Amino acid sequence: MNNLRLTFALIGFCFLAVFLPSSRGSAEDSFAEKLRQSEGTTVKWFMWGGSPTINNWVDGFVAPRVKQRYNITLQRVPADAAVFVNKLLTEKQVGKATGSMDLLWINGENFKNARENDLLYGPVAGQLPNFTLVDPATVTFDFGYPVEEYEIPYGRAQFVFEYDSAATTPPRSFAELAEWVQANPGRFTYPKPPDFTGSAFIRQAFYALTGGHEQYMNGLDETLYQEKAPKLWAYLNSLKPYLWQQGRTYPKDIGALDTLFERGEVLLNMSYHQASAQSRIIQGRYRHTVRTFVMDKGSIFNTHFTAIPFNAPNKAGAMVVANFLLSPEAQLHKNNPENWGDFTVLDLSRLDEKERTAFATLNLGEATLELAELAAAAVPEIPSGYLEWLERDWERFVLRGR
Repeated sequence: MNNLRLTFALIGFCFLAVFLPSSRGSAEDSFAEKLRQSEGTTVKWFMWGGSPTINNWVDGFVAPRVKQRYNITLQRVPADAAVFVNKLLTEKQVGKATGSMDLLWINGENFKNARENDLLYGPVAGQLPNFTLVDPATVTFDFGYPVEEYEIPYGRAQFVFEYDSAATTPPRSFAELAEWVQANPGRFTYPKPPDFTGSAFIRQAFYALTGGHEQYMNGLDETLYQEKAPKLWAYLNSLKPYLWQQGRTYPKDIGALDTLFERGEVLLNMSYHQASAQSRIIQGRYRHTVRTFVMDKGSIFNTHFTAIPFNAPNKAGAMVVANFLLSPEAQLHKNNPENWGDFTVLDLSRLDEKERTAFATLNLGEATLELAELAAAAVPEIPSGYLEWLERDWERFVLRGR
């Protein structure tokens, strides 16, 4: 009898081993179900709309591809991240189970605020097949806040300055920048924070003027901040009389500063997009002599992400689109300065030889710094709590001068 029971147990075990899916198979089956659920649906992607280059990439490349391959209609909805996070917070408070946003471009302080208020669906990144092409160690934090797979990476950016090599010799430190500004009155300014690039400029200056980034990487320290921040405000205020419009006003966003640079009203520009200058040369907006540079105290970089709201009406479609954004095809197309120039988040060692070669031989253009130089200068973003303090106090101590 015992032998008979053992025989049936072995038969049962073999049946389970053959017919029950493995954990990997379950994940694949789960995503296959997402593909079935999303067919014929619409995905509304709420994202920053301030860059025509990025808008064209989404509308002209991503949207047609996901329509052709998955029968998903992708609608790009221009929106400020702080605005749609506040909208989600209101919907959470009133118990709105189904919202109107499917996918978000979100990172930094807005991600932190969204996670602390439980506004995002997840963990989700690990459910996407193409996430296996990313080194998880490189996407653990977003502005110092744990990601925990509630965001899906889709690009990398690094802060650079732009200049016309036929018109000026660029400064290489913030001390030299102060001398350059005084020698070229009215020819430099920066976007008004909280514009993302303007805020990045003051963060970069904060690092350089207060002893480097390392001291800020161990969590918020208000005593440290209060000790160090006055050095930044003193520096920025010393520049004001020599800025464009004598510092009485600042460009409202990076687009406004780009226009000033294109017109020649200012001689230095900046971008949180290391291939922006090359993209604009290709578009005919910049002279062929425009080049980029980084300061000798480093250049901040970050990863940008997508996320799915807690009440997204089409979570399956959002996952399919986010997974496509992580595909080698989309990442390579995005990396080309003719299309966008945004750097890949993929771990190239996880790609096949043909894909690795395609990335390695991609022409980034003369205006883009060598990858080795960018990598050597790269320093991490400041934790988002410091970012909030810096933007608040810039308005108080620099804009209003108190």
